[in-house]
Formats: sequence, structure tokens, C-alpha cells
Amino acid sequence: MSNRHPALASRDDTGLVVIDVQEAFQPVIDRFDEVVANCGLLAEGFAVMGRPVIVTEQYPKGLGATVPALADRLPAGTPVIAKTRFSACGVEGFEAAYDDARCNTWVVCGIEGHVCVNQTVHDLLARGASVHVAADAVGSRTAANRQAGLDKAARAGAHVTSSEMVLFEMLAQAGGPEFKAISALVR
Repeated sequence: MSNRHPALASRDDTGLVVIDVQEAFQPVIDRFDEVVANCGLLAEGFAVMGRPVIVTEQYPKGLGATVPALADRLPAGTPVIAKTRFSACGVEGFEAAYDDARCNTWVVCGIEGHVCVNQTVHDLLARGASVHVAADAVGSRTAANRQAGLDKAARAGAHVTSSEMVLFEMLAQAGGPEFKAISALVR
């Protein structure tokens, strides 16, 4: 589709990175259930459109696995990469999945907005990627830290968006089975 603004996510070139939505964070993250629900919405929406999804887990031995409420919504074959770095960039498994995806645009969501999400967003921007941060799918222990992470990402050049907004940007038009499937997900 020609003449679209470059700030709009393009279906043909966009992948999803879900950062560290793990069991140990459940009792301490502000709006945890909302974050999980919106990360799941993104994962299912990307699956409907056949787009790549990459999931990371920060030190899963200590922080646990991805919560079942999200893990159950991931597309089959989604790579789940263990890491100890805050940024997913530079982690061997992530780099392999990133290269395989061949995307220039990335939607980033997960935990925590001011730590692992923030550093991943900045490292993706440093690579020249277009980055969209789904604000409703990002959490931190405090609302102030979440907002600080979103604000810093925006100042660095990331597009702060919402889960629904980015999915409908990728669809670009109504009609057809994918539109119907995503419309059903957002209800």
C-alpha cells in the first residue's frame, strides 16, 4: 500500500517481541493481568496474520516461566529465549530468531517497561529498526517507572501505541477472515 505514513506498522515487515512476562512478576507488577491480556492479544493477532513472535524470559530458573495465561496464547513454534541480559539484543537465541524473522519493524511489549523493555527498545532503535511500544501491554512495578520507560522510548524515536492500534494498522482495511478474527479478539 503506497503513501502510508512511515509511523504506521506494516503487516509485511513487522514482528513481535514479548519481554519477560513471567510468574515471579505477577504479584509485584502494576496492572499485571491487563498487561498479560494485551500481550496475549498481540500474540494471537500476530498469529492470525502469520507474523513472527519472539518471547524472552529473564533468568527463568529464578523468575519462572512465561505465565500460562500468555503461554497458552502464543503461536505454535514461538521461540522462547532465556536471558540474563536486560536487553534481548545480544542474546544468542534472540539474535537467531531476530535474523530469521527478517523484519525491519518490531512491536515490543512486556515487563518491565523501564528496564528490559526499555533497553530492548533502545537497542532495536540503534540497529535502525522502526519500533512500536504497545503501552497497554507494558508493565512495571510502579506506574511512574512504566511511564518513564514509555516516555524515554518515545523521545528516542519509538512509536508509543496500543495493542489494538498496531493490529489494525497492520490489517490496514476491514473485510476478510483476518479482520473478522482480530475483531473477535478485541471484543
